[in-house]
Amino acid sequence: MAEVGNSVRNKGQARVVRSRGTAFGFALAGWFIPGLGQVLAGRWGRGIVFFCAVASLVLTGYFQRGFVFAHQFGEPFGMLGFLADASTGLFYFVSKVFETNGPNIARAAGDYGTRFIATAGMLNLLAAFDAYAVAIGERD
Repeated sequence: MAEVGNSVRNKGQARVVRSRGTAFGFALAGWFIPGLGQVLAGRWGRGIVFFCAVASLVLTGYFQRGFVFAHQFGEPFGMLGFLADASTGLFYFVSKVFETNGPNIARAAGDYGTRFIATAGMLNLLAAFDAYAVAIGERD
């Protein structure tokens, strides 16, 4: 691997290496809108896949009337639930549109919906970390 200016050549391909501040901005954008960090880093396909995966998990959870955690920092599991749900980015802020009747955790579908939303949050965090790694040149 040979460095050429601000790009690194690896197996005949040139990839751009950005500053850590720019990479952090890509990760933050990718957290707020799933997949946007990959799109900004030039990985359109990966960004679209991450957006579709997170959106489908979140919407499935919302339509099953899963519970969206609010700020509960006094209780450990409530805090973890909030962090997982807030990690969905923009979808967390529009969750109140889908949760007009409240959660339905008395049925199994509502409980599964809660898990779908938390899984979407964790996937979105992984996508944001991936966008950071791509931006600084650690990953292709």
